[in-house]
Amino acid sequence: MSNVSKLYYIRFFQSLVPAYVIERLFWESRGMTIPMVVMTEILFALTIVLLEIPTGIFADKWGRKRLLLVAAVIGCLEFLLLIFATEFWHFAVVILLTAIATSAASGADEAMLYESLQEIGREASFERIVGRMNALDIVAVMLAALSGSLLAVKYGLTFNYWVSCVSMLIALALTLTLREPARGNGDEGEDAASISISVYVKESLAFFRRHPGIYPVILTGMMIGASINFVDEFWQLYLERHGIPVAAFGIFSAALFFARLPGNLLAYKLKERMPIGLLLMLITAVLGAGFAYLAIARDWTGLIALFAVCIAAGIIEPLAAGYLHHRIDSNMRATIASFQSLGLNAALVATGIGFGYFASGLDLFGGFGFIGAACAAFLVYLLIAARRIG
Repeated sequence: MSNVSKLYYIRFFQSLVPAYVIERLFWESRGMTIPMVVMTEILFALTIVLLEIPTGIFADKWGRKRLLLVAAVIGCLEFLLLIFATEFWHFAVVILLTAIATSAASGADEAMLYESLQEIGREASFERIVGRMNALDIVAVMLAALSGSLLAVKYGLTFNYWVSCVSMLIALALTLTLREPARGNGDEGEDAASISISVYVKESLAFFRRHPGIYPVILTGMMIGASINFVDEFWQLYLERHGIPVAAFGIFSAALFFARLPGNLLAYKLKERMPIGLLLMLITAVLGAGFAYLAIARDWTGLIALFAVCIAAGIIEPLAAGYLHHRIDSNMRATIASFQSLGLNAALVATGIGFGYFASGLDLFGGFGFIGAACAAFLVYLLIAARRIG
């Protein structure tokens, strides 16, 4: 079985975690309030900001597989710890470990995929493969969501965490079988190990200076990624505010993730049919309008905006990842990809502070209103900067 095929399976089992469908209700049952949850989100993002570049450099120097194994081991540990978490600091420790795992995997997984494709001469299909992997993630999340809500009703909220832990153990076993791909001419891996950390940082910064057209694309990925995070984190509470029972959460969760399928599968086609700058502006405009309506609506029509936001957000990840990876040298691939993830989490910190402030005073609706305003402000930047995209 090829690395690419194994990566498909790994992503599937890493997403087949029914715990996520009742996660916020589980946390709330253990005494976690919305401001506390936002604090853990900020802790998560700050930890990633500190670790993204070092872990990206480690992946370039010592290999992608080692970092992916670190992430897989922590992924298993995360669910075991959450089962017994009862206080805020317990959840904070779990979030800290999860941030370490996310940092370890963020640059290494895309580098592993791109170089595995490069080995067989298929790197041009990177966006299409990323979109398909994201689609597979969504299918796994939908299956987990549909079963998770029913399992939670029948066996309790904690049962889903045991099931999720088993799924992560399978992903860990598959990660152990990955083969480190060759880089470029095959000698670049040895060269990378001898490069100093300071050179990695300097060369990465020089890369961004040489490619100014990357900024609007990457920044859009950061803004959209940070914005959709608040849908992922709080949709359960949003449905609860509208009186939708827990037993129906699985159906809604599956539908929300299904809404992202078309964008992930068709992103590479949309890139061929319209200028990428225009596409980015349309995505940002939909998110800004959608979050604004979520803030205003107090009836079921807000669910339409929730789905519209998910549909638009599904397009951005393959576009941003492909635009970046086609321009990176193998020696710096994971490091530069980590810069992208660092920026995403810096954006998450900034928006998280605003979201938490407005949500604490105006409930979720105020938080969504803040995200809508942030997207509108970013759209103004895109109108000015999109012409630089090459």
